[in-house]
Amino acid sequence: MANIGFVGLGVMGGQMVSRLLAKGHSVTGYNRTRSKAEWLIKEGMKWGDSPGAVCEAAEVTFSMVTNSAALREVADGPNGMLHGLGKGKFLADMSTVSPAVSRHLAEKVREKGADMVDAPVSGSVLTLQQGKLSVMVGGRAETFEHLKPLMLDIGPKVTHVGDNGLALVMKIASNLSLAVQMLAFSEGILLAEKSGIKRETAVDVLCHTAIASPMVQYRGPFVLQMPDEAWFNVNMMQKDMLLALELGRQVDVPLPTTSAANEYLTAARAMGFAEEDFAVIFKVLAAMSGVTK
Repeated sequence: MANIGFVGLGVMGGQMVSRLLAKGHSVTGYNRTRSKAEWLIKEGMKWGDSPGAVCEAAEVTFSMVTNSAALREVADGPNGMLHGLGKGKFLADMSTVSPAVSRHLAEKVREKGADMVDAPVSGSVLTLQQGKLSVMVGGRAETFEHLKPLMLDIGPKVTHVGDNGLALVMKIASNLSLAVQMLAFSEGILLAEKSGIKRETAVDVLCHTAIASPMVQYRGPFVLQMPDEAWFNVNMMQKDMLLALELGRQVDVPLPTTSAANEYLTAARAMGFAEEDFAVIFKVLAAMSGVTK
């Protein structure tokens, strides 16, 4: 059993800590808003007063924050993670951020005598709870092998994809399809509905056809009833789409469907849906189609 730290206890991070505790690991955690971590403290998680304190208390620290700016803050800020890292320690950042930002942080971590991997995940709260989450890892092969057993306690599929930053490239390449698929699914539902098929029937049929990816199966029903709490909101989804578009320009890969889906996310924000799950792009397209319910 390992002595683990975890910085960032949001919806996904908190569920990961719960799984690690259930596996018998000792976990010290930190979140900007402590109240969101109280349920984990009741499960046995120790509280760290700062990101630096978490890293100081742990051999391996996982971090999962919202974006590149948030990662810089918890790493470089007063009492940040870098202050608690040293020889023999490891940082596995699971945030979806700019590959360049992640590589720069890895250099700073190594200056401290520690090592770092980027380890973003593919899946949702549901797949995490079901034990089906997959983890992509970028960094030194020997560090990957050392951390792999811990990551397997989070999800059953852990893949080393190459050097630092490349797991983030893989995650961005994966995530762009989420919004694209949701937009295409919404088009199909509305085409069926406006032709006279009940929305519930169209959702049931499409969720049991060849186009029913795991994402469509668990998020498709959201067009019938949006969740009370967003699994992955519009702002977060658009952050990933913009990362994809930036990377596309850098490596000269046109991303036409990504660009189109991104515009619907912009429209969703303009309509006041920024904090809704990104499946709300169905409502955007529905409004454009004259469907008001």
